[in-house]
Order: sequence, then structure tokens, then C-alpha cells
Amino acid sequence: MPVESGSSAAARQAKQKRKSHSLSIRRTNSTEQERSGLQRDMLEGQDSKLPLSLRSNLLDLFSQIEREFENLYIENLELRREIETLNDRLTADGQTFEGADLAKGALKTKASHSTSQLSQKLKTTYKASTSKIVSSFKATTSRAVCQLVREYVGHRDGIWDLSVTRTQPVVLGTASADHTAMLWSIETGKCLLKYMGHQGSVNSIKFHPTEQMALTASGDQTAHIWRYMVQLPTPQPVADIAQTPCEDDVDFSDKDEADGEVEGPNDCPSVRVATTTLRSHQGVVIAADWLVGGKQVVTASWDRAANLYDVETSELVHSLTGHDQELTHCCTHPTQRLVVTSSRDTTFRLWDFRDPSIHSVNVFQGHTDTVTSAVFTVGDNVVSGSDDRTVKMWDLKNMRSPIATIRTDSAVNRISVSVNQKIIALPHDNRQVRLFDMSGVRLARLPRSNRQGHRRMVCCSAWCEDNTTCNLFTCGFDRQAIGWNINIPALLQEK
Repeated sequence: MPVESGSSAAARQAKQKRKSHSLSIRRTNSTEQERSGLQRDMLEGQDSKLPLSLRSNLLDLFSQIEREFENLYIENLELRREIETLNDRLTADGQTFEGADLAKGALKTKASHSTSQLSQKLKTTYKASTSKIVSSFKATTSRAVCQLVREYVGHRDGIWDLSVTRTQPVVLGTASADHTAMLWSIETGKCLLKYMGHQGSVNSIKFHPTEQMALTASGDQTAHIWRYMVQLPTPQPVADIAQTPCEDDVDFSDKDEADGEVEGPNDCPSVRVATTTLRSHQGVVIAADWLVGGKQVVTASWDRAANLYDVETSELVHSLTGHDQELTHCCTHPTQRLVVTSSRDTTFRLWDFRDPSIHSVNVFQGHTDTVTSAVFTVGDNVVSGSDDRTVKMWDLKNMRSPIATIRTDSAVNRISVSVNQKIIALPHDNRQVRLFDMSGVRLARLPRSNRQGHRRMVCCSAWCEDNTTCNLFTCGFDRQAIGWNINIPALLQEK
């Protein structure tokens, strides 16, 4: 074996030392050299105020960035190959993942104990996540027919509230942010009367139980009672509209066909002076309603108070205080002297005036966000809706916890419950209207598309079961109210 001499070893060490201090020049292939030269030629031919040396330096930096991305891409390919190898091993152990079966909710497993646990966990997670999706797209049967019958167009701003008269002639009333309230012929869709006495947004409208009087609440901090006299026009033949099943047609288009100026009814008579003006609030009056008998009214305001007035004298009888934030709604019982008020403080309160000498109050904390409305049903139930996307049904005899809860995918606005069958109509922020029964079972979702239905937030719903033309009405911020014909027997039969 040859032996290296001392002089040659020293020379070799000196050579390696010089090499370690020399510049490290990366070896490139001919293609990369040609590309770099082409890029430099392009730089020289471009008009730029940067010095050529600086531009060349920038080109080198960008080339380094490109090489880093190439390295990442190669690493990604290698990781994918490793994943495929691991999948092959799992398959060899007896565990298979088939895309077709997974789409149907089935995850097959024939592996050892550890892989079986992993498979079961994936299966449970998948079923839990997809069950909500499947239930939200569950179609109502074709026999449950929901038909859009009439559109009531004429307001120049969003419609907050609507109501149907309790006496003859039966007309529809709407309250709008355009400072007006309108009365409409249900059969023809024609405006019969316009009330123009408010100086602010008209936030609610309710009709006297026995007389032709309307009660409106407004952003001008007042509530007005005004009389109306209308004459119904001759009904026109209703066009043959194809009946649309209440199926879950999903349409998320933001097309708004009501953004243009809407021509209001030119030949509609108007009322400009109120019979009675109620002035005690220090903020927006958001809602008002008649107590049973029609001799007293209650108002709810953003000043965190609800006021009880005598209609004949317009004097304040009681000021109902206790809510911590602005009130959003008030409702009276159809047959008893009970009032329920809703608030942004996530609570609603039940006020009892059945004993003239004393009135009691109960506070109910069942929601986690603003309670947008709470309404009575015929009987001993209260239904509350909230911005927390839930609706809760309560028993007046035991209000400690709700008897049923409906969970939805959007905030719920002013709800209504039908008198005879107790069907709850839920107007949503996402432009949908859904129907539920008192046990929380969903019955239908009203059809909505670019051609029919609401195109913006739905603010309120109101039932009128005795009307043969339209038995459900909805309104929203697309400046229109809609009359629907709901086949209630079919809804209940298919429940």
C-alpha cells in the first residue's frame, strides 16, 4: 500500500483550505443557462430607469424564489407518493375506503382492532356532519301545496309589519319604512287607503277587534290610532297559476328586482290626521297592540319601556319597565289581559293585568341573542323567536323551560301562529319562510327563486285562515307583501 509523504500531505491540506475560502458556484444545466441568458437579453431590451446591475440582481433573486417553489413542489409529490404507499398498506391489512360508499354514508372496515377504532370514529364524524345537510335539504311531499297568489307592491321602502283586519271588510294592512301605512284589497292587490300621519318609519300595524280602527307605531316616538273607511273593488278573475310544491329549492342569488323606484298607487285615497296620538315614549316606538276588548293598547319602545294606554282618554295607565335594553316587540293575548314584551336583552317578559288592582311580571331567559318577537297562541302557549336562530315553544302553566325548540340556519323575525291548527310561520333574514308545527316538526318551506318569493330579508308573517284566496301573508325589505295559499290539510296529513 503506497504511503503519502509529508510534503505532499501538507500541499494537499493547503489546497483544500484555499478551496474552502473560494466562492461556491452552483452547477447549472444548459437549459437553465440558456433561460437565464434569454431573460438578461430581455432585460437589456426593456425600457427601465433601474440600473442594469440592479435589474440583474433582481432577476437572480426571483430565480432563487422560483427554485424554492420547485423544491416545494417536488417535496409535495414525494409526500403524495408516501400517502399512496400508506394507503396500499392499509388496503393490504384489510381496510378499504371506497368513494362511492362514503358518499352514501357507509364506511367499510375489516381491519385490526386499532384500525377498526379509527374507521368507527371517521364513520361517526361523517354521519354527524352529513345528517344536518341531509335534513336541511329534505323535500316536503308534493301534496303539500304552497301557492303564491298575490303580490302587493306600492311602498317605496321596506315593509316592517303587516296585519289583517278582524272585521268586515277584510283587508290587508302594511307598515313601511317609507313613513306610510297602506290598506290593500286581498283579492285584487289594489291599494285602498294610505295613512300618512307619521313623521318617521311606521314599524307596526294592528287592527281593532270590532271597529274600523288601526293602531300604528312609528319611529317618530308616537303611536297613532286612526279610523278608516274602504270600499272593496270588484274581484277580478284570478289567473290560473301553476301550483308549486313546497319543496326546498335552494337559490342564493342576490338579484334584487325591487331596487328601482316603485311607482306608488296614484289613485289611492289618503288619511293624514290621527284620531288619537299617544305620546309618552322617549325613543322609537317599535310595536303596538290592542288588549282584548279594544279599550286599551300597549306600546313597546327603544326607551326600554312598554306603556299601557286608555284609548278613550289617551292617558298613560301603566309604564312597564324592567328590560335592560331596547324592546323589539309586544303582543297581547286574544282572550285574556296578558301582554308579552320582547327585548334585545335576550329575554321576554309576561305581564298579567287580569287583576285590576295588581299586575305581575315574569321574566323568561331562554335565548342567547335578541328576542325578535314572542306571541300568544289560542290556549296556554307562547312562541318566541330570536336572532340566535331558534324558536321556542312555552307552556304558560310551566314556563321554566321550553316544551320544544326549533333550530334554524338564519335569524328569525316577527313570527305568527295560525289560530285553528297552530302552524308557526317563521320569516328569516335569509329570505326564506318556513312552516312548523307546535312540536317543532318542519312542515314546509315556501318556494323562493328569482321569479317568485322574497328577494330580501323577510320581516313579518301573518295568518288569515278564514280567507279563501290567501291564508298567509309575508312582507320584507324588498318593498312588497306577498299573499300565499297554503294547503293546510295536506301539510298536516303528510306530517
